[in-house]
Amino acid sequence: MTEKKVSYEAARDELAEVVAALETGSATLEESLKLWERGEVLAAICQEWLDGAKKKLDAVKP
Repeated sequence: MTEKKVSYEAARDELAEVVAALETGSATLEESLKLWERGEVLAAICQEWLDGAKKKLDAVKP
C-alpha cells in the first residue's frame, strides 16, 4: 500500500471529499494542488484494493 493500511471505503470516501472540494473552485491554486496530490494518492490506494480483489477472484475462477 502507498500509505498506512487504509481501507478501500475510507480512501474512496476521502477521495469523494477531495473531488467535491476541487469542484467548488473556491480553493487557492496551492490548496488545489495539495488536494489534487492527495486525490492521486487516494486513487492509487483504491486501485490497489481493486487490483487485489481482482487477483483473488481470478485465482478462484475455474
